[in-house]
Amino acid sequence: MSGLLPAPPAAGTFTRRSLLVATLVGTALVATGCTGTPGDVTDAVTPAQVDQLAAQVRVQEAVVTAYDQALSTAPELAASLTPLAAQALAQLDRLRAAAPGDLGTTAAATSGSAAPTDPTEARAWLRGLVGTAAAAHAAACPEFTGGRAALLGSIAAGLRGQETVLA
Repeated sequence: MSGLLPAPPAAGTFTRRSLLVATLVGTALVATGCTGTPGDVTDAVTPAQVDQLAAQVRVQEAVVTAYDQALSTAPELAASLTPLAAQALAQLDRLRAAAPGDLGTTAAATSGSAAPTDPTEARAWLRGLVGTAAAAHAAACPEFTGGRAALLGSIAAGLRGQETVLA
């Protein structure tokens, strides 16, 4: 039976496998050499964009505050709202990290009204605020390039998903 197995290639000859590995390594080296640096100018922000990012941080802070208010006024919603509140907070953390400068934490208002105490009304109130925030992030997205545009789009999409869950 040993006569049916192919003989190993002679030393110094190229096999398809070694040629494939060499091609992949070469492609990886070329791709690495063609990528930009972390301080790439395409992801730089103008002073106006710094202000827009700060506004988007405030929008997301308002969402996080709204979840806190809804959870405190309608605690029976904790099981369904806690994961959404955690997601909104994680989105805020990512947005703060992407915004240049020191934004700190600001007290965000949620449209001047307190969350209703009735669970059904609290969900509807929260849904309206989440939808408004999603629209604000989506509207700001085209003003940016690179990672910040992707982040704003991702947050807007995540909030649209939350809006659906709150319905």
